[in-house]
Amino acid sequence: MSQQINQKLDWQPNARLAALPTVSADDHRYGMRHFAVGVTIITARHGDTRAGLTATAVCSVTADPPRLVVFVNKNVVASDIVLNSGALCVNVLAGDQEEVAKAFAGMVKDVHGDERFRFGGWREMVSGAPTLDGALANFDCRVIKVFDESTHHAFLCEVLATCERNDGEALIYLNGGFRRLPQ
Repeated sequence: MSQQINQKLDWQPNARLAALPTVSADDHRYGMRHFAVGVTIITARHGDTRAGLTATAVCSVTADPPRLVVFVNKNVVASDIVLNSGALCVNVLAGDQEEVAKAFAGMVKDVHGDERFRFGGWREMVSGAPTLDGALANFDCRVIKVFDESTHHAFLCEVLATCERNDGEALIYLNGGFRRLPQ
């Protein structure tokens, strides 16, 4: 079976720029702290095992077809669950869901693994991945490609179902803390 590669193989990076060193990981992290981003919880289920994590590395790719890219650290349990199930749900958090964000970010003492799902109400849509009730938006997805990007997997996903609410504040992350952004 041949692999389809969606990489522009005839493109070459700028040689002068390619020879330059990158900034340190700490400098990069410090700079990114100033980049206000929406907070999501990425969830997945494989069999009876559920997993999830708080994430800010989610981006719309195209509207037609409806695609997102989701970056998940390879060292978290959820990464393997997504790989094994081929599905995930992106739950875009509302301002009143900060406690849920903290639980899935490992910021609530002695709450690990499936215990995180005690925070918030959960259901399923199409893929079987847990979907958070009351989120500003839910994107229930199938994974169509996986890219190995250093410490993370980049999951290219197609959206199978959505749900949204039209009220409430957005939860964002800026300068190392959660903030609410009014509508």
